[in-house]
Parts: sequence; C-alpha cells; structure tokens
Amino acid sequence: MSAEPAADAPGVRKLVAEPQRHSIRMTADRILVMSPKEIGERKSRGGILIPATVDSETKKAVWGEVVAVGPMVRSAETGDLVLFGPESAYELEIRAEEYVVLKERDIHAVASGRSEGTTGLYL
Repeated sequence: MSAEPAADAPGVRKLVAEPQRHSIRMTADRILVMSPKEIGERKSRGGILIPATVDSETKKAVWGEVVAVGPMVRSAETGDLVLFGPESAYELEIRAEEYVVLKERDIHAVASGRSEGTTGLYL
C-alpha cells in the first residue's frame, strides 16, 4: 500500500510535503524584538572591527523594534522602539531573520509615536 496516490488516477491530487509554517504568539510578559545590528560585530569610525565580546564587557544598551508582545505586556506595543541590554536577551532566528526575546522587566525605556497630552523625551 503506497502513501502517495497514483498520479494518473482521475480526480486524485498528489500530496507534496512542504515545510510547516507556524504563527508565533508570545506568552506572558515576553517581547519579540527585531535584532539590532549593534549586538554583533561592528566597525569603528576608523574602520577597525570591534568584536561582539568587547561590547558585552562595556554593557552597552541598544535599541530594537518590537515585533510582537505577550498578553501581559503593558509598557510596549508592536512598532515601538525599546532600549535593552543585550546580555538579558535570548537570540533566535526565524526564516533567516535575527530576533531577540526579552522579558518586560528587561526593558529600560520605550520610544513610541508622540501622543497628545503626554510629556517626556522624544528621539
């Protein structure tokens, strides 16, 4: 008995195995952020390559764009820019794109569109 139906049988479609695509939904207080380029290696103004390990010693915070948020997140929304320390992020790759997963408590600041009636710093 064959798992695939005969191709020449009338009215029968051939089943083709395709990679399974899943939607991603963040849970609890987790935030999915597009990985900023500053996390990896970078170049100085003079063209010197600075490895990522040097930045981990200096604790440099970076900005990233929020892609998805969990149901318990109150301080950030999709599309906001968030400031976080790379040492608190979990790196992952989805469809050849680099992302990081953060807990809401690991976010230091949020830069969002200017809302009327609010005060604060604007980037």
